[in-house]
Amino acid sequence: MPARFAHALLVAVAVLAVTLALGRLAVPSPALFAGLLVGLVDALAVRAPLAVPERAGTAAQAAVGVTTGTLVQLSTLRALGEHWLPVVLVVLATLALSLGTGWLLGRHRDVDAVTGAFALVAGGASGLVVMARELGADQRVVAVVQYLRVLVVVLSLPLVLQLGFGVSGGSATAGTGGGPWWAGALLLAGCSLAGLRLGRLARLPAPSLLGPLLVTAVLSLSGLTDGLAVPALLEQLAYAVIGLQVGTGFTRAGLAAVARVLPAALALIAVGVAGCAGLAVALSAATGLPLLDTYLATTPGGLYAVLAAAVGSGADATFVLSVQVLRLLVMLLAAPVLARLLAGRPDPPPA
Repeated sequence: MPARFAHALLVAVAVLAVTLALGRLAVPSPALFAGLLVGLVDALAVRAPLAVPERAGTAAQAAVGVTTGTLVQLSTLRALGEHWLPVVLVVLATLALSLGTGWLLGRHRDVDAVTGAFALVAGGASGLVVMARELGADQRVVAVVQYLRVLVVVLSLPLVLQLGFGVSGGSATAGTGGGPWWAGALLLAGCSLAGLRLGRLARLPAPSLLGPLLVTAVLSLSGLTDGLAVPALLEQLAYAVIGLQVGTGFTRAGLAAVARVLPAALALIAVGVAGCAGLAVALSAATGLPLLDTYLATTPGGLYAVLAAAVGSGADATFVLSVQVLRLLVMLLAAPVLARLLAGRPDPPPA
């Protein structure tokens, strides 16, 4: 027991150190990346790697669901106003674009159709990583490709804003809500417990994520949460646990398979980002809104970085958030249905 405790303590300290280092480098979701990297090293270097308790994984998934649910505010969705129809069409087109690039990735010899679809769905990366294993996808490939997409978007955003729009992304930060931390902790506990029970009773796919998400979204839309948010420390702890879950699942063979997928994945990520930029042009033409607003609204990933860029560049941050949240919800709710459809079809012949 002392050896196991010392091992767990060493892993926790390593995750904290890597999280702080990645945070200084402005890497998105630093705790998740840190957990993934430390878990990967632990899995490959230690004979008996750390096993993340199932209950810890379930609690982390519920925390991600509650965090996502708090973004669904009625006042935010009202910002769509008269433009709701072109926005919905663009969101559906983004889903179709994601499925198209995912289908192409699924033709790779190391990727099945379900994994390809999950890996390239544009939006809700942390939620999709959570659902991947439960719905038959390779969680390791999904995690690496999803966060590679987020990195590409976040790292390219300042360059696009500067060269394409002549503005700086600014240094503003996008907060997730207000209220005392203890109220946010109570919200997390209550929605997690109620959502887990609801998810299991309703037999939802990925109930640990979708149950708490739906319960929190209903409360948010009714105004009962009053802008509360999950405390940042608990949110990052949840991301770290999910990262560890994924990282400790790697083997040398699994790592080699992911490495072989990366060139194709990076090319398809570029196609997806370019396609979303094209949808931004179409949305601007259909609504008369500035291209800067529609570009940030349709950017496929890096929600908080995009919101910070919107605030710092003078774009309509409320409109950007409303479109981003709508797309995130559509992607997370559509993913389980799509996974079941894809699982029922034979995989295409490998490329």
